[in-house]
Amino acid sequence: MLFKQFPAIVVLCLVTVIWAFSFSLIGVYLSGHVDSYLAVLIRVSLALAIFLPFFRPAQVPPKTLLALTAIGALQVGVTYQFLYHAFSYISVAEVLLFTIFTPLWITLIDELILRRQHLPFRWWVGSALAVAGAAIIRYEDISADAITGFLLIQAANLCFAAGQVGYKRLELGSSRAQVQTFACFFLGATLVSGLGTLLFTDWSLVPTTAIQWSVLIWLGLGASGFGYLAWAMASKRVNTGQLATMNNLLIPAGILVNVMFWSRDAEWGRLLIGGAVIALSVWVCRKTH
Repeated sequence: MLFKQFPAIVVLCLVTVIWAFSFSLIGVYLSGHVDSYLAVLIRVSLALAIFLPFFRPAQVPPKTLLALTAIGALQVGVTYQFLYHAFSYISVAEVLLFTIFTPLWITLIDELILRRQHLPFRWWVGSALAVAGAAIIRYEDISADAITGFLLIQAANLCFAAGQVGYKRLELGSSRAQVQTFACFFLGATLVSGLGTLLFTDWSLVPTTAIQWSVLIWLGLGASGFGYLAWAMASKRVNTGQLATMNNLLIPAGILVNVMFWSRDAEWGRLLIGGAVIALSVWVCRKTH
């Protein structure tokens, strides 16, 4: 069945590479040229469109479908509303720095919110290592007035983490059943993103060129459609510690893509050391006990 022939960690790494390329495409071709709220709405709407033909809700309890819709609304829709507001208060470097706490939020939610009182200590260690590794790579001087931005990013981190844990714990059945219900995930994301677009979009920044539309189509069909499905399905096959630590692998991957394909500069010492620490964090979380 879909993705099962590959180890879950391999699938998560593949999605990380896809998202790393997507981050660079956004920065090069969309940022400052296409309104961010509108871009997100186009992405999730395209993803919703490709899953609607596979939608088979008859065998799934309505509560499950509603829960999946709420997860998509939270993990994608609400997350991006907080994220894009944060750019009004802090720099891009600070946004990247503050997102490194996602692994700790995932671990915290899984233990405290879902009351898994005996979460293995190694998962906490792995999450802390992932944060440390990402901080080594991305740390920059922080502005004095960054508290509002920090709080907005932590709200985004919390929503993104809660969505991942929620999907991991939601009983959805086989891989085929997950594909047949995944339209609900993007339905929730589309509803929230549509509201954000109505409230905050700068309509002078709409996509106009072929390359902008090409990037948006790729983001909708590839990065969002395939990416979120593959990540969600793989998340059910790894433990919480591995899921938490894999979230920060995007930081070194994104930097490598920027350097290799867009000739950006990188501090190789920090990148190698931080990447090694993140890899160690995944290894630490490989066992369930």
